[in-house]
Amino acid sequence: MIGVIYWSGTGNTEQMAHAVAAGIKAAGQDVEVKSVSEVSVADAEKYEKLALGCADMGAEQLEEMEFEPFYTELEPKLGGKKLVIFGSYGWGGTWLEDWSTRIKDAGGDLLADGLAVFGEPDDAGKAQCEELGKTLANA
Repeated sequence: MIGVIYWSGTGNTEQMAHAVAAGIKAAGQDVEVKSVSEVSVADAEKYEKLALGCADMGAEQLEEMEFEPFYTELEPKLGGKKLVIFGSYGWGGTWLEDWSTRIKDAGGDLLADGLAVFGEPDDAGKAQCEELGKTLANA
């Protein structure tokens, strides 16, 4: 089972999460999509692979009330786990690079560059999300 766990303020990253999940399903894998408020770190650890999504916030950072505390607790448990990351942004977009570094430093196996989509994902953005899901599923 692959977990897609996300935080979304406007619904854009949520749309991305469902498109990533569609790619995972298309590759023949089972997937669960959960908002970060619906899942514990213990739950997240049980997934064999993870797709994590978070929109950028403020000064190019992870959302700090729900997602950052969840990720900080999960981070030391990522050693050897296959992951992809994604998120919607309204400006800049470097938060995924910083997040990628954190994952690699924690020993996570990041399978692709983080996928950033400006604003609401259009058909091309959703297709990129589906490909990201397939990459994770086939790893």
